[in-house]
Amino acid sequence: MTDTSASIRNAFENAGQGHVFAHWESLSPAQQQRLLNQAAEIDLEEVSRLFDTLISGGHAEAASLEGLEPAPYERHPAAGGDQALWQEMARLGEGAIRAGRVAAFTVAGGQGTRLGYDGPKGTFPVTPVKRKPLFQVFAEKLRAAQQQSGETIPWFIMTSDLNHVATEEAFRAADYWGLSAAQVHFFKQGRMPAVDEDGKIILEATDTIAMSPDGHGGSLRALVRSGAIGAMQAAGVEMISYFQVDNPLVRCMDPAFIGFHLERGSEMSSKMIPKAYPLEKLGHFCRQDGKTVVVEYSDLPESMQEERTAEGELRFRAGSIAIHVLSVDFVARVGGGDAAFALPFHRAHKKIPTLQADGSTVTPKEPNGYKFEMFVFDALPFARNPVIIETIRDDDFSPVKNAEGKDSPDTCRADQLKLWARWLKKAGVDVPADEEGVPTVTFEISPLFADDAETFAEKWSALAKKPAIEDGLYLE
Repeated sequence: MTDTSASIRNAFENAGQGHVFAHWESLSPAQQQRLLNQAAEIDLEEVSRLFDTLISGGHAEAASLEGLEPAPYERHPAAGGDQALWQEMARLGEGAIRAGRVAAFTVAGGQGTRLGYDGPKGTFPVTPVKRKPLFQVFAEKLRAAQQQSGETIPWFIMTSDLNHVATEEAFRAADYWGLSAAQVHFFKQGRMPAVDEDGKIILEATDTIAMSPDGHGGSLRALVRSGAIGAMQAAGVEMISYFQVDNPLVRCMDPAFIGFHLERGSEMSSKMIPKAYPLEKLGHFCRQDGKTVVVEYSDLPESMQEERTAEGELRFRAGSIAIHVLSVDFVARVGGGDAAFALPFHRAHKKIPTLQADGSTVTPKEPNGYKFEMFVFDALPFARNPVIIETIRDDDFSPVKNAEGKDSPDTCRADQLKLWARWLKKAGVDVPADEEGVPTVTFEISPLFADDAETFAEKWSALAKKPAIEDGLYLE
């Protein structure tokens, strides 16, 4: 037994978690190494603290609603905002991109399980004609931004233990979808062990600890621990454009958003969409005790979600969609281990596959343990001068989460077609559509042709021969 092995096993024994190695002698060398590698990821003091604060004292304290107010936000010009101001912010943001001050960051640790797809979610095909995977859509958006700015944009991608190898292989096989390998950086999300009602770490098998990702909030400390923040600082990158892998409509590099972040001296800026209806399952941007916070839909009483202003708008209408700009130095502070800026963990009572006495693994019918995760929006109260801007749902948000129904491949495909049809209409071309407004022809516009209505209008007008809008049309 090596010194490292003995040290890890002794630490678990001293922490009252010695059962994790109860089957050690019966494991093969490869299995022993697997168990040690998992155990080495675990901060035993953190696990003990989380059990004491979130579990042993009973149910976690409900979110306080005292003094809660809707958070202010910058209205989009399409909703009555100041057009001249937004244009000025876009110019400011464009300058930052040209100066190499902005990196892209995609949270991409998920698998396509809920979509009935076997592979990293980022490799799931989403576009109507070419069936491009999500990663390719983002790569082309970044290439388009690079063509406009003349600057290489670093792209950081957070994977998970489950899909890291497959994600890297997909990029290599596709030759990085036209980007250079040197500008794409992969790192893994952190993991946390599940514990039972007594705070004991749960084993899934004799050589396997029940581990799960530490939530999208864990991305901030993963950026620090992986060395990504250090690499950004060394390269002169000051801001991170944060988005999740399931939303192909997202503006990966939104100049106006970046401009607002810069002009207001913000450390963390966020996009909101107005909730479509009172009980839509989106978090709410709020102000409380002088700080910007996000209150989950499950924590805000229905009566408050249904409140309306004198003008008839929902009072708590600013819905969170996990699109942010973060300052690099802020992430270094929040993700760097300083307890004063540590994001809180949240517990989730789950059904966790568990090793039985006979050596089998059983998934219980009822929740039997707790997982711990962090939420990225919990960084907002720590941020100086946080900014929230409105975005247009139809232009910026159509996630692929479910195999059918809302937020499915079908709804995302329809939203892409409707977006491009709006661009064409602004350029003077009508596209036939059904009663729900979905185009009845299937076509596709690559971000390399245009990634916004203005650029599309310019490119379209410059075409000597306009193509017919028909099934299979692809513009690049």
